[in-house]
Amino acid sequence: MKSKTKISNQAKRKFNPELVETIKLCKKKENSLKIASILSQPRRQRVNLNLREINEKSKEGEKVLIPGKVLSQGELDKKIKIVAFNFSEKAREKLLNSKCDIKTILEEIKSNPEMKDIKIIR
Repeated sequence: MKSKTKISNQAKRKFNPELVETIKLCKKKENSLKIASILSQPRRQRVNLNLREINEKSKEGEKVLIPGKVLSQGELDKKIKIVAFNFSEKAREKLLNSKCDIKTILEEIKSNPEMKDIKIIR
């Protein structure tokens, strides 16, 4: 696990203001420190998951967090809540058509600061 200082130093090198704000908010809580650690990594190490992979790794009714981008390859046949840093346009369309609840990490932190009952998928 990275220290808060290392996470802060890595966040200083980021140019995306939404990413920087997300890292700062995640860093404040102990149970979301792991998310801040993953998001502060270099972009080439960030997680990008297709819908097919999310479908395989999740269960019906779960709340899953993807610390990266959700891509549109595959289908999702379960009704789950997906929280991610970013969604591709086609993935967003597919998820909204399948009646899944989607949020960004920033929105989820503001509505659920304790980040309870969330499964992190990498």
